[in-house]
Amino acid sequence: MKKIVMLAMLTVFGVATSNAQTKKAKAAPAKKETAAKAETPKVEGAGMVFESETIDYGTIPHNADGKREFVFTNNGTKPLIITNATGSCGCTVPTYPKEPIAPGAKAVIGVKYATDRVGAFSKQVTLTSNAEGQATKTLTIKGTVLPDATAPAKTDAPKG
Repeated sequence: MKKIVMLAMLTVFGVATSNAQTKKAKAAPAKKETAAKAETPKVEGAGMVFESETIDYGTIPHNADGKREFVFTNNGTKPLIITNATGSCGCTVPTYPKEPIAPGAKAVIGVKYATDRVGAFSKQVTLTSNAEGQATKTLTIKGTVLPDATAPAKTDAPKG
């Protein structure tokens, strides 16, 4: 009889322990989600947090597609309004959302670099907005445009 009672107690204890471990394992991913949300601090007013503030085109061919996008989130409590976006020269043309970006919403700043210009480049895009503490924000694009491959030179030597 004592053995049966002892076996029943061990079984109950084993089930309870295994349930506790399962609950701990399920709770672990929630901590990761909380940590990810904590990386983007909320601000009072409008806010702007970019996934990346620099776009590296790398080495690209002459006349390649020069369009890229900066993705950002309004991490504030009020709508974000971007009033202007300018490139540091005529070769860098930005586009931006004209409508307010709601709190928590994602949006995109488009940029097009004129890849008909050969060589290394580093250009800036300056944004003007109502973001708390950062009325202007500077983003960077960089890379290298390769020259066209040169065709083998023709020779005018007579056939012989």
